[in-house]
Amino acid sequence: MDLDRLEAVLAEAGEPAFRYRQVWSAAARGTAGYEQITTLPKELRVRLAEDVPFSTLSVEHQSRSRDGTLKTLFRTAEGHPVEAVLMRYRDGRRSVCVSAQSGCPLTCTFCATGRMQFARNLRVSEILDQVLHFRRVEPVDHCVFMGMGEPMMNLDAVLGAARRLPDLGITHRHTTISTVGWMPGLHRFVDEVEEPIRLALSLHAPEPDLRSALMPVNDRYPLEDVLELCREYVRRRRRRVFVEYVMLAGVNDRVEQAAALARLLAGDAFKVNLIPYNPTGMYAGSSRKAIAAFHHVLVDAGIPATIRLTRGRDIAAACGQLAAVAS
Repeated sequence: MDLDRLEAVLAEAGEPAFRYRQVWSAAARGTAGYEQITTLPKELRVRLAEDVPFSTLSVEHQSRSRDGTLKTLFRTAEGHPVEAVLMRYRDGRRSVCVSAQSGCPLTCTFCATGRMQFARNLRVSEILDQVLHFRRVEPVDHCVFMGMGEPMMNLDAVLGAARRLPDLGITHRHTTISTVGWMPGLHRFVDEVEEPIRLALSLHAPEPDLRSALMPVNDRYPLEDVLELCREYVRRRRRRVFVEYVMLAGVNDRVEQAAALARLLAGDAFKVNLIPYNPTGMYAGSSRKAIAAFHHVLVDAGIPATIRLTRGRDIAAACGQLAAVAS
C-alpha cells in the first residue's frame, strides 16, 4: 500500500487523521482489502479502493515447497519482477525473505539474481507489500532482507520499511539486513541507525582474489575495510554480525580455507552461517562431509558457526536462487 498516497487521498477527502491509522492498522493485521475494514464508512471504502490500490504489487505466480516454504513472484506497476519467500520452521517461526531491488547490479557469480537484468530500487511501499502479502496468509515474526538486490544500495527505503515491521509483529531484533559489503550504505547503517536491527555480511571467501572472483564488489570495497566497519557495528550495538558463507565444492570449502576464515574473524564479533549451495547452474554444492569438516574447524577455533537448514530448494526459493522464474 502506498501510504503517502493514502495520506494524501484521506486529506483531500477531509477525513480525520485517525482514518489513516485505521487503514494501516487493519492492513498490518492481515486484512485483505478495504471492503473488510468495516470501521470505515462505506463511501470511503469505495473511494480508497478506486484511488489507492491495497497493494502496489500484483501477484503473477505462487509456488509451495514440499517443506512448506511459499514463494511469490510479484510485478511492480510498470511490470518489473520481484520475488519474496515465506519460510516456515518447526519451532513455529515464520520468516519472510524480502527483496530490496528488482534484480541486482552487483553480479555475484553464484547468485541467480545477479544474472537478471537490474531494473530499479524498490520503494518503501513495495517492500512492505511483500511482507503484507504473507501476513495475509498467517502471522509472521521474522524478516530478512536477503532476497533480490543489495539492501545497502537502497538503504532509505529498506529502513523505511523495517521501521514499519513492528506493526506487523516483527520486532527490530528479529529483522536482519544483509550486505555484500556496499560501504556507502554500510557506513550510514552503522553511524545512523539506532534501532537494534541485525546485520549480516555475505562473505563467501577468506582470500581477497577468490572473493573478488566470486563477488566483484570486493575490488571496490576490500573485505578488510568491510570487516572493520562490521566490528564497529558490534562495538556500538553489542550484537554479533552474522556471516553468510555459501559452500561451493572445490572452490571455497577446503579445511585450509576454514582456518583462514577463522583467523579473519578472530574475536567475538561474528557468527558464521554455512549455507549449502543451491544449484543455479555455475557451481556444484559442497558435500555434507566437506561442510561438516569446515564447520568443525571453525568451532574448534572458537568461531560460533551453524549449518543453515535449506528451505524451498525444490521451488528455487532458497538462498541465491531468486531469479523471477515461475516454478
